[in-house]
Amino acid sequence: MSKQKAYATFAGGCFWCMVKPFDQWDGVDSVISGYTGGHIENPTYKQVKSGQSGHFESVQITYDPDKIDYNTILDLYWKQIDPTDPDGQFHDRGPQYRTAIFYHTNEQKEIAEASRQQLEASGKFNKPIVTEIKPAETFYPAEEYHQHFHEKNPEEYEADRVKSGRDEFIQEYWSN
Repeated sequence: MSKQKAYATFAGGCFWCMVKPFDQWDGVDSVISGYTGGHIENPTYKQVKSGQSGHFESVQITYDPDKIDYNTILDLYWKQIDPTDPDGQFHDRGPQYRTAIFYHTNEQKEIAEASRQQLEASGKFNKPIVTEIKPAETFYPAEEYHQHFHEKNPEEYEADRVKSGRDEFIQEYWSN
């Protein structure tokens, strides 16, 4: 059994909606909700939610690259977001809800850039792809009540997904 671990860090709007799509895959060891990319050490949810800390709500995925590769995880990521929205995701608005790929290695950077170019060239969207590709920075886990929110609060989680419009978007753009 491999002891090798790798990390993938993504911002895709509300982190509650970004955990479940990844943590059900073989080879994914953990998906942690948190904050990255800002200018405050150890930010709180209140600081990030204000939009003033510079952080993105994000998830950090720990995975075994012998079981699931970065390309697969990146493909899953694209299918959770609207990569053309520069002002947030769905009903979550503000800089803390923008989309971004935070690469941990040069290989991840190259794969992410090629993937974004391929998506742009596909014609799937009639607006430009605005998802940023940035070097990974310090990742701060969110408060415990945010971790695996979909399991702890399934009714609130499902209601938020319905209200957000995320599922309708995914169905429209990614179902085929």
